Amino acid sequence: MKTFTLATAASSLISTVLAAPSLQARDDITPITVKGNAFFKGDERFYIRGLDYQPGGSSDLADPITDVKGCKRDIPKFKELGVNTIRVYSVDNSKDHDECMNALADAGIYLVLDVNTPKYSINRSKPKESYNDVYLQYIFATVDKFAKYKNTLAFFSGNEVINDGPSSSAAPYVKAVTRDLRQYIRSRGYRKIPVGYSAADVESNRLQMAEYMNCGTEDQRSDFFAFNDYSWCDPSSFTKSGWDKKVEKFSHYGLPLFLSEYGCNTNKRDFGEVHALYSEKMTPVYSGGLVYEYSQESSNYGLVKIDGGNVKELDDFSALAKAFKNTPNPEGDGGYNKTAGGNPCPAKNAPSWDVDSGDELPAIPEPAKKYMKEGAGKGKGFSGSGSQNAGTQSTGTAEPGSASVPSDGASSSGSGSGSSSSESGSSGAAAGLKVPPMSFAPLFIGMVTVLSGFFGASLILV
Repeated sequence: MKTFTLATAASSLISTVLAAPSLQARDDITPITVKGNAFFKGDERFYIRGLDYQPGGSSDLADPITDVKGCKRDIPKFKELGVNTIRVYSVDNSKDHDECMNALADAGIYLVLDVNTPKYSINRSKPKESYNDVYLQYIFATVDKFAKYKNTLAFFSGNEVINDGPSSSAAPYVKAVTRDLRQYIRSRGYRKIPVGYSAADVESNRLQMAEYMNCGTEDQRSDFFAFNDYSWCDPSSFTKSGWDKKVEKFSHYGLPLFLSEYGCNTNKRDFGEVHALYSEKMTPVYSGGLVYEYSQESSNYGLVKIDGGNVKELDDFSALAKAFKNTPNPEGDGGYNKTAGGNPCPAKNAPSWDVDSGDELPAIPEPAKKYMKEGAGKGKGFSGSGSQNAGTQSTGTAEPGSASVPSDGASSSGSGSGSSSSESGSSGAAAGLKVPPMSFAPLFIGMVTVLSGFFGASLILV
């Protein structure tokens, strides 16, 4: 009788473990895709109505997506504002993010994610040294963590790496990172998640950087371009701010374009730019933007003040909520460019733009090539020692087109140092992360073995 009781208990325990629910990425979310120079949610034009979200500050090494309490505390405020997208500047790629990402998905909110951290990023003063295999392993591991979420809208390959004329010499490394991320996404069989760059608010080379990220062979080009813009300072207007001239400059640009930060705080903010940004004066070129920023930090851009579990709405919160509420999206497709494509590379114009249009991109560091087929492995997270002075550097240049990824997901021959997002891969745009079927046999056998060790095989196998 004792033998039967133990066997029954063991069987019940195994059944309970096998039946226990596990939190998984939501599969019923419509992913955002790129068509022409615009984003789409299914067949509907998608405009980013977003916030930059990094409690503690954008340079703070913290992961708000692992802070489940904070995430769920703030989502109701996002909904109250009318937000559909948040940007997060750093995440710990060794941690789990399921609960917050699913909560965001439940609220209809997408994520634009910076893959870098202060310790794992391109150093504008030493781009060659900081572009290495240790760095690429880290950012690829971040992609692995977030590719399964259909509400991951896009990845930023870099943020404000070029912040003046002389630092523009780092642009080939920013472009190489973008290429590598795109190739990694295709090589690993993930859906086509857009990858692009967030540029600084630098008038002298903003257009050149945008053109540079959209020139060359298809595998070398970006999926979108974004820039920070604080030129509209209330009270202002479409013409007074100079936004009309920017629309004119980018009128023939072939990639989705949006503001990765906006919201000048020189004067009291009433967010008059919201009406312009989502009007037909701008939607043929722009796809919305991200207001800087959600939480009040030392720079005084916050919409709310966070004190533990309490959130106090500031004046800017109600001003932005009102601006969003009073500004509907244009009807139809907003006049987007359906036949968008690449452009010529900008000519060198030092010191403002110190990149030769004929220069090839650096090849992917040799040890990093294996990640395309084998995967990046576990991320080191915030406890990692950093990459800027570690790892193997690039030792040559990449042949244009060498980063294309055939439909079978295998990298092409050559340098293997980029990525393709050709339309041949667009059929997978709405597909979630493919998870191999799980076999319960190893789990069953393992539990039988453990329990047998405690009770004896005769007590289990009856």
